Amino acid sequence: MKLHREGKTIIRTAFLVLFVLLVADYFLIDILWLQAVLIAPFAVLFLLILWFFRIPTRELPVENSHVIAPADGKIVVIEKTFEPEYFKDERIQISIFMSPLNIHQNVYPVSGEVRYTKYHEGKYLVAWHPKSSTENERATVVVETDTGTEVLFRQIAGAVARRICSYAKVGDNARKGSEFGFIKFGSRVDVFLPLDAKILCSVGDKSVNKQTVLAELI
Repeated sequence: MKLHREGKTIIRTAFLVLFVLLVADYFLIDILWLQAVLIAPFAVLFLLILWFFRIPTRELPVENSHVIAPADGKIVVIEKTFEPEYFKDERIQISIFMSPLNIHQNVYPVSGEVRYTKYHEGKYLVAWHPKSSTENERATVVVETDTGTEVLFRQIAGAVARRICSYAKVGDNARKGSEFGFIKFGSRVDVFLPLDAKILCSVGDKSVNKQTVLAELI
């Protein structure tokens, strides 16, 4: 397991603050139990920051037609819906809600060529709000697979999240399971698939990026 590069600044800052507090605690307070009580919340906070930016090593499914989960979390929506930004027609939407304790690295759900990317500034409604997909801060990516099928996926900021990092660029070679972005704190990722896709997951399922299979492209 390694730490994500997006966390370098905040981890260094948190470590420096914790170190200064430890030194001050040691020299200014003589009572051992009081030292521990005062420093414990800051130590726990530092460990939570490390936990948030962790990136574990995982293996990928081998089937090329499988669409894998781009994010850790819980599958909260599987439904036919109208996609207004790129396709402008009906698609199957699969939504994954990411809590602050989930891994927040986002990976390509399919391999192919990046055909479209767009970042939208917006609000910070709770991630499960019906209008969050069209009004919140978000970033959309479309990848065309080798068979010509286009898959759209969208990072959506939540009430806590205040920054979406999207690294995908038009023309990039997208490799299934490789990183395309990161969202800081609670958020959501939507995946839009063709209507004939075979759905292999259910609402309520736990989602693990790189490993959970969401669907099979026909």
